[in-house]
Parts: sequence; structure tokens; C-alpha cells
Amino acid sequence: MSKLVIVESPTKARTISAFLSGEYRVEASMGHIRDLPASASEIPAKVKKEAWSRLGVNVEEDFKPLYVIPRDKKKVVKELSAALKNADELLLATDEDREGESIAWHLTEVLKPRVPVRRMVFHEITREAINHALQDCREIDERLVEAQETRRILDRLVGYTVSPLLWKKIAPGLSAGRVQSVAVRLLVNRERERRAFQSGAYWDLRALLAAEGEAFNAQLVTLGGVRLATGKDFDENTGRIPEGKKVVLLDEAQARELAERLQGAPWVVRSLTVRDQTRSPAPPFTTSTLQQEANRKLGFSAKRTMQIAQRLYERGLITYMRTDSVHLAKQALDAIRERVREQYGTDYLSPKPRQYRTKAKGAQEAHEAIRPAGQQMPTADELHLEGAEYALYDLIWKRTMATQMADARLRLTTAIIAVEEAEFRASGKEIVFPGFFRAYVEGADDPAARLDDQESLLPPLREGQQVDCRQVEPLRHETKPPARYTEATLVKALENEGVGRPSTYATIISTIQDRGYVIKSARQLIPTFTAFAVNHLLERHFPDLVDLRFTAQMEQVLDDIAAGQAHGVPYLREFFLGETGLEGQVQRKAEEIDPRSVHALELPAINARVRVGRYGAYLEQERDGQIVRVSLPDTMPPAELTDAVALQLLQEKASGPTPLGYHPQTGEPVFVLKGPYGPYVQLGENGGDKAQKPHRVSLLKGMKPEDVTLEQALALLELPRTLGTHPETGEPVEAGIGRFGPYVRHNGEYRSLTAADDVLRITLERALELLAQEKNTRRRAEKLRELGAHPEDGKPVAVYAGRYGPYVKHGRLNASLPKGVEPQTITLEQALELLAKKAAKKPRTRRKRGKKA
Repeated sequence: MSKLVIVESPTKARTISAFLSGEYRVEASMGHIRDLPASASEIPAKVKKEAWSRLGVNVEEDFKPLYVIPRDKKKVVKELSAALKNADELLLATDEDREGESIAWHLTEVLKPRVPVRRMVFHEITREAINHALQDCREIDERLVEAQETRRILDRLVGYTVSPLLWKKIAPGLSAGRVQSVAVRLLVNRERERRAFQSGAYWDLRALLAAEGEAFNAQLVTLGGVRLATGKDFDENTGRIPEGKKVVLLDEAQARELAERLQGAPWVVRSLTVRDQTRSPAPPFTTSTLQQEANRKLGFSAKRTMQIAQRLYERGLITYMRTDSVHLAKQALDAIRERVREQYGTDYLSPKPRQYRTKAKGAQEAHEAIRPAGQQMPTADELHLEGAEYALYDLIWKRTMATQMADARLRLTTAIIAVEEAEFRASGKEIVFPGFFRAYVEGADDPAARLDDQESLLPPLREGQQVDCRQVEPLRHETKPPARYTEATLVKALENEGVGRPSTYATIISTIQDRGYVIKSARQLIPTFTAFAVNHLLERHFPDLVDLRFTAQMEQVLDDIAAGQAHGVPYLREFFLGETGLEGQVQRKAEEIDPRSVHALELPAINARVRVGRYGAYLEQERDGQIVRVSLPDTMPPAELTDAVALQLLQEKASGPTPLGYHPQTGEPVFVLKGPYGPYVQLGENGGDKAQKPHRVSLLKGMKPEDVTLEQALALLELPRTLGTHPETGEPVEAGIGRFGPYVRHNGEYRSLTAADDVLRITLERALELLAQEKNTRRRAEKLRELGAHPEDGKPVAVYAGRYGPYVKHGRLNASLPKGVEPQTITLEQALELLAKKAAKKPRTRRKRGKKA
């Protein structure tokens, strides 16, 4: 007997193979083996002329998807088919979620097995789990397949119908997505709140007191029996305390006078309150809480967290990492509790097993929570893990152990200390019994911090006791605007609203950054002006697509389909073809939407128009009868564009740039400017005569415009510079910067400098050494992948390995891949965006008219 087991990845295949006998052969499908067409070449000739073929979904025949096998998967299918011929049974061991169920179904549809087929599911890759899964196989769940297929079609319909509208009305390369558009709206709304926010200032006092020789701090809380104002008392729209609110608001003079007066007055403990508090551990990790904590504690992006977790899972070290559930199986509970007993002692074990209930909206199939796999629960040190894998596994291990540890017991002390008409409050915290704190503290930056660092003890105090005042310090505070989202808080917001699924959040966050809708700075997700423009169009013309409730209802429909309580086709028909369906809306809006109204952003308190065009965001204002336009920096957060900043940018544009300095010989001004191809230095003013074009030189790689000195600028302007003469020809050898970076040249021969060479300091000897090297011969670019069809003309878009790095190609248009974008992972949408940007920069040529016949 020979049995073929198919999983998604080679790593997973290797791990499972170790647990199976020789009669089993384990192969990898490398993910999905077929999908909706991604290129025109993948669309069968018989349907290419159909109006729906561009979508890859036959909307005229109950939304029947057009599935094709991509070129890079044909070899995989051939190998799987050959392996199946020698098998007596087929076991589909793909992941246990909807995606995995869909992959299994597609395998049966393509391979058409004539042998018995069983669906094998497990949530961890251990010997026990695999053996149990072999004994408890089932059929493919058609309901899960239908739910996943409906999701895929919904995403295709939204993306392929709305995105082209954005290209026409705003700028090329933009995209709309069913969930990504909602995420962008959340970010834009938060930035709007920050723009509207008005800061308020208030003062309070902090006292350094002492009792029994021990110092402690206390904060002013009431004055004359009235509570002191704090940040929460201010109206964020006015920056003032609402009229009629009974609080004391101190200004600077009052705070300083009060501090000086109280310094020498007697301080007495008026009241002392002691209360005990119990804290219980957080539930074990789900996908979203793992992403949140890994972002907070380790600084990992959601994408990186999922990549590392995937590796840990496929190596059999953790349970399945795409889950909504906080449930722990009984066998796992027993293993965790045993490990807690061994590691921390019986006193730290919870009195009885602690089980948790899933509260997330629309939680999917009943998986287990994320925990260490197996029954031994080894630590990261015992597994000899390193780097990021060590950090993430250690986080999972500690959180898992904490779930079965005893509650932490705290003692909280509050002392009210009176001085004249003022009352100060001092607070203390004592850890009576650390319990699960020994392993894990949710939200703490350092889970391994010493327990005594979490305490803040007060000295022994009693009511009526007089304490010493060592210092009274007046402190100024300003109210803060609502915090921008981080990856952690955005994931939490999406999950709380029931939008998307935790398994998709990493992709969503990565996508909105790749599209230029978000800039990530100091962990903050800052929406760009482009995000404002796209959200403006969608809010005004497609409000349902960015409505949290509407999108959450879509997720509920998908859940109902997975539960067998609904079907996909009726919902798709109503969503796309109904009276208010998306297809009709897009057709109408294509005629109605005025691009100028969409480009103009509604930013209050700015005495200039803010627009977004094909080259980015810019300011526009009429001055002396003429329109002045100035580009906005790509990295400028919209909330930080004030009227004063806008005025300064417009004035600089109207009066011209400020020179960095002046050339010591010619006296001409030296500027650092930014052009369409990057920053550069320029000698002299811009003139109207093209023959007198100023000398310009691009900045070197790594140079920041704001950091360039006059000395550096002058050195760049000396390029190309003569290094000397060639000893064999007597001709000059020069160094300069060209289209492809720094170079040396001699007699028309060029050689690129290496990363270790400096074009400003390179010597003649080094230049001769480079020129002596054999020149790289030009070779034909190698096609790496075909990404799909261009939505406008249906011609293929592909990625190539070129002489100067990877690039994408459509017809005669090429666009280089940005640094950090891998040829193996770039998507069609990303390629279209790069091509659109390149096309926008490329000058148009007038086509010559041919003679009439």
C-alpha cells in the first residue's frame, strides 16, 4: 500500500514525513495550485472576448469563477499527478482553516483522483497529533470551501471594478480593497481628529515628601475642596474646559505662588486607604493578540510575526497560528500545568484548570489557541532557538504558562495628605504574591523585568501623622491629541469591529503601506494625502465600501455560509448586480465624478487648496492673479499641515529656494533641490534660456538633502572631475555620476564604482584598476515570473532579472523594483502601480501621421 499525503509547504512536508512510516509519501502543493487568472495569457481563448473575462468571474452565470493553473504551478501539478498514479489513497493534510479547505478542494478538482480521498486535519505538527489525525479523517467541508470562494470572488469584484475608477479620477496605480479601504478610513479619521484637536494647558503640583526617613511623591488633587483640572476635563475641539464644569484650573503664576506658599506649611496624613486586589492572567494567544503583543513587546510588524509563526508551526514547535479561539484542549491543559509545577512550583499553579471563552466577533472554526506544540512544553532555550524565532516562541511559551498560574495578589495603598486648603494624593503598590507575574505581564515592555520593579511602596503611614516636605514643584501639562494607530491598535480595532479576519490583518497592513496610503514612523501608521483623496472619493460615492458595519455584515454572511446557514451566489448577485449593486454604481459614478472635486481635499483652517494629482499632493493658491503650486513632502503627516506651514511653503515657492551658500570663485548661489528623479545640487539660478541650463549633480546614495553641507555640494559640482591621464594613451581619466550611479571613464569606456568606492575621493590608481577589469557583456534579461494581465489592454505584465536589477515590464514600459521588494513576492497590483508611476514620468512623443491610402 502506498499513500500520498499533500501539504502546502516543503517545511511542513519534511516535519510530517518524520512521523510517518515508509508507506506514506508527503509532497507539497506550494500553496494554491490554481486561482482566478492573473494574466491575459492565462485566460482561455474561448472566453477572452467575454466582457466578464477580465474579472475572471462569470457574473452572467451565477458568478462562476474561472480557475486556471498558473504557469509556475504547472510543474507542481505534473509532479503531484505522477505521485498520485502510484498511490492507493490520497490524504489532503492542508491547514484546518477555510484557506486550507479550499486548497484541498482545488487539489481534488485538478488531480481528479481515482483512489479514496480523505481530509486530514490537525492543529499542531507532532507525532501524537499526526497519528490522531490519521485515525480521524473526514470529508472535505463544502461549506468552508464555499465561504472561502465567496470571499475570493468578493475581493476580486471590489478590487477589479473600483480600482480602475481610482486610476481615472485620482492617479494611476491606486487600488481599493474590501477590507483595506476600511482600514484606511480608520487611519484617515484618526488623522482628521488630530487635525481638529485643540490643545489645552494646565498646571498642577508634585511634592517630594518623606516619612520615617523614606521619600515618596504625592500629586495635588483638590484645592479648597474642588477637584484640580486634568487633561480629561478639556474639550478637544476648543482646547478649553466646558463652561459650568466645577474644577480648579491653575495658571503658571498661581501654581508657582501656591508651591512657594505650601513649601513651609505643615503636611498631615488626612486619610489612609488600603485595599487588596487580585489580577488574573490574560487568555492564551489568538492570531490578533499575538500580532498585537509581538508589536508592542518585540517591535515586530504583523507581517513579520506571521512569517516567524509560520516557520515555528511548520517545524512542529507551536500550534496552528491562524485562529480566533482561546480554547485549550484538556491534554494541553494537563501538559501546561505539569510544566508550571516543574518550573515554578505548586504554589504558583492555579487551584484548578483555567479555561477561556472566545469573545471576538464572528470567531471562526473552533481551533485551539496558539501555544507550544506537543506535551513537553519546552522552553526556547531547550529548543536552542535563536534570534526572532527565540523571541516569538518565548513570548508564546510565557503567555501559555501564565494561563494556568495562580492569580497575582496586590495591596494598593492610597494616602490623602492635607496642607492648608490643598490635598495631595500618594499611591503605593505592593505585590503580596506574584502568581503569574513570574512568567508574563500583558502589555509590559519587558516581560522578564524584576518583580520589584513593578512595585512602588509607600513608607509606613498613619492617619494624623505629619510628614516632611522636601520640595514642591509646579508642572505644566498640555492635552494630547488622539494617538495615531500602531499595527497593534489597528489590528485590535479591526477585530473589535468584526472587519476582516485576523489571518488577513498582516496582509492588509502590508498592502496599505505598499500602496502609498500609509507611512510607518516610530511604529505609528500615518495616512498620506493620497489616502485622504482615496478615502474622500469612497466616502462620498461608495459609502458602503468604507462603512465598518457594512463590512462587518459581509464577514457575518461569510460566517453564515461556512456554517451552512446561507449561500454565496444570492449574496453575490445582490451585492454586484442588484438595484444598488456595485457594477451599476461604478458605471454611474464614472460619468458623475468630477476629478477636480475628488483631488481637492477638505482640510479646515488651511487658506490654500490641497490637491492630490498623479505626481502626489500639492498646495495651490492664487497670488497676484497667478496660481502658485508647490509640492507637499511625501512624508508630511496631514495633521501637521497647518496654515502657517502652508504659507511658508507657498512663500518659498513664490520667492524661490534659499541658497545653501555661494561658490567661492564665481559667486553663484548653490542650491539643494528635489526633482522628479531625486534630490540634486545646482549651481546658479534657473534661467529661461535652455542653453544656459545650470550645472546639476545628483546626490550620492545615502545623502539626505537636509544634511548636505556647502563643502559637499561644491565637491559634487566639481564632477565629473579629472583624476589624471591614462599612462598608455595619455587621455584623461574622469570620475562622475551618471544615470546608473558613480563611474570612472576613459576614451568612452565606463566602469561603475563599487559600494566601497567614493566618487569624491577615488584616486587615479583605483580608477585604472577598475578600467582594467573586463566589462560586463550585456545579456538578455531573464523572465522570472508572469504576474498577470494589465487591466487596460490585457497584455501580460511580467518581472525580469535585468543588468541593473529586477524590473517589471508591460509592453515597452519597464519599471525597476524598489529596494526591499522581492521579485518572488511582488504582486500584479504592486507592478501596476510601479508602471503607472513610470508612465507618468515618461515624456510623451507625438506620433507621426501616416499618408492616406
